[in-house]
Amino acid sequence: MPFTRLATRADLPVLADLLGELFAQEREFSPDRTAQLRGLDLLLDRGETVRIMVAEVDGDVVGMGVLHIGISTYLGAKVGMLEDVIVTAAQRGAGIGKLLLAGLIEQARADGAQRITLLTDHDNTAGQAFYESFGFSRSTMLPYRLMLAQPRTD
Repeated sequence: MPFTRLATRADLPVLADLLGELFAQEREFSPDRTAQLRGLDLLLDRGETVRIMVAEVDGDVVGMGVLHIGISTYLGAKVGMLEDVIVTAAQRGAGIGKLLLAGLIEQARADGAQRITLLTDHDNTAGQAFYESFGFSRSTMLPYRLMLAQPRTD
C-alpha cells in the first residue's frame, strides 16, 4: 500500500534519480546528479523550513516533492513554495501523485502555512489540470529569474 513520509538522508540517492527524471523533461533545466545530491543535502540541513516528502510503494521511493516554508509580508503569515514534484514514470496513473500532493498540502497546513505557490511549465497542461483539481489556480504574477552564478559543469 502506498504511503507518504518525510525524506531522510538515506533517501538521497533515489531522490537524485527522481530529480534527474524531472529535469530531463523540463525546458529550463538539465540533470546534474552531483548538483542534485548537493542541493538535497543542503535542503535537509534547513530543518523545519524545508520538507522533502516522499511517496513509497512496497519499500521503494517512487515520488517526491519539496515544500519550502517562508513568510509572506502580504499575509503576515507562513506560506509554502512547492517544487520538484515528481512521480517516476513507471508509477504514474496509479494515484501516487494524488497521495503525494495531498500529503504535501497537509504538511503545509501542519506547518502553519496559509498559501502554497508552485511553478509549472507553461505547456504542461496535464500538470496544470492536476494542480487545479486540488484547488490551485493560475496567478497573474509572472516569474522572473536572475542567475547570479553559472551552473557547474564538473
